Amino acid sequence: MHCRLAITSMSLGRCYAGHSFVHKLDMARIYGYEGIELFYEDLVDIAEQLPGDNMRENELEAANIIHQLCHERGIAILCLQPFAHYEGLVDRQEHLKRIEKLEFWFQLARALHTDIVQIPSSFGPAEELSEDVSLAVADLRKAADMGLEQTPPIRFVYETLCFGTRYNTWEQSWDMVRAVNRPNFGLCLDTFNIAGLIYADPASPSGRTTGCNEAVRDCVARLVSTVDVDKVFYVQVVDAERLAAPLVKGHQFYSAEQTPRMSWSRNCRLFYGEKDRGAYLPVAEISRAIFQGLGFQGWVSMELFHRRMADTDAVVPKELASRGATAWAKLVRDMSLRTEETPSDMGRMTASL
Repeated sequence: MHCRLAITSMSLGRCYAGHSFVHKLDMARIYGYEGIELFYEDLVDIAEQLPGDNMRENELEAANIIHQLCHERGIAILCLQPFAHYEGLVDRQEHLKRIEKLEFWFQLARALHTDIVQIPSSFGPAEELSEDVSLAVADLRKAADMGLEQTPPIRFVYETLCFGTRYNTWEQSWDMVRAVNRPNFGLCLDTFNIAGLIYADPASPSGRTTGCNEAVRDCVARLVSTVDVDKVFYVQVVDAERLAAPLVKGHQFYSAEQTPRMSWSRNCRLFYGEKDRGAYLPVAEISRAIFQGLGFQGWVSMELFHRRMADTDAVVPKELASRGATAWAKLVRDMSLRTEETPSDMGRMTASL
C-alpha cells in the first residue's frame, strides 16, 4: 500500500461564501489530490439548488451528481462526514432520531460510492451528553453493527476532537475502537486534534500547555506502542497558528458559545509546514510516529478549518488547493512517504471512484 493525498471538500472554500463544489473539485484535480472527504454541507448545498421540495430525494440526487463529478475527474470519495453529535446522548429520543438519520446516510454513502462515514466525538453541552462510557460504546457499536448489515458494508472512522466534551484524546478514541470491537470500526488520527489538546492552549499567553514537550514525547511513545495500525482507517495532517494574544473575551475569535480550543480550531488551522504563517504545533513529531513508528500507509487528508475558507474571493479554492499541495510535498519529503502505486497495491484501497 502507498500514501494518497486527500482533502476535505469544505477546506477548499465554504459553499456559503460562493465557492462551488465543481470549482473546488477542479482545483483539487489540478493540484494532484486523489480523493476528498465529502463534507455534508457541500452535499446539502447542491441538493438545495435542485427542483422540488423533497430534501431527501434531492440529497440522494446530489450524492449521485457528486459521484459523477468526482468520477469524471478521477477523484475518489474517501468518506462522508461529519456524522456529528451521536454517541452518548442523554435524550434517547434524540438518539433514535440519529439512528434514523444514519439509515439515510447509508443511502447517501451508496450513491456516493464510498464505504466510510466519519463520526467525530461530540462537542455539545455537557448536560446533553452522558458521562457513562458504556453508553457511548453501545451507541457506537450499534452504528457499526448497522454498517455491517449494509451491502456493501459501511465502515466508521471515529475521531476525538481536542474540544470534545467527554472524549478529546486519541487514547480515548483507541479505547472506543477496542471496546466496540467490530471489524468495520476504526479511528482517524489527526495531528491537529492530538497536538491541540496536549501541546496548545490558545487561551494562554504562551499558546502552550504546561509541560507540553514532555507530554508530546510521552504521547508519541504511547501511540507507537499501543495502536494497531490496521485499525487506523485514514489520517489527517494539519497544523495551526500561534495567536499573538490569548483567545479570551475581547479577542476577535472569542465566542461565548465556544471553548477557546473550538474557536481556534475553526479559525486558525494551517497546512503542514506553514511556519511562515505561524504554524507551531509538533506536527512533524506526531506525523513521524504515525508514518514511521506505526508504519501507516493509506489515505492522508488535509482537513483545514480556517477563516480564509469563508472569504468570498474567487481565488480561495485555487489558493488553498495550492497551499495544501505544497504541504503534501513537504510531508512526503520529511516522512519519506511512498506515494507510487505498486502491483501489490491494486485493489487494496477501498474508497471508490
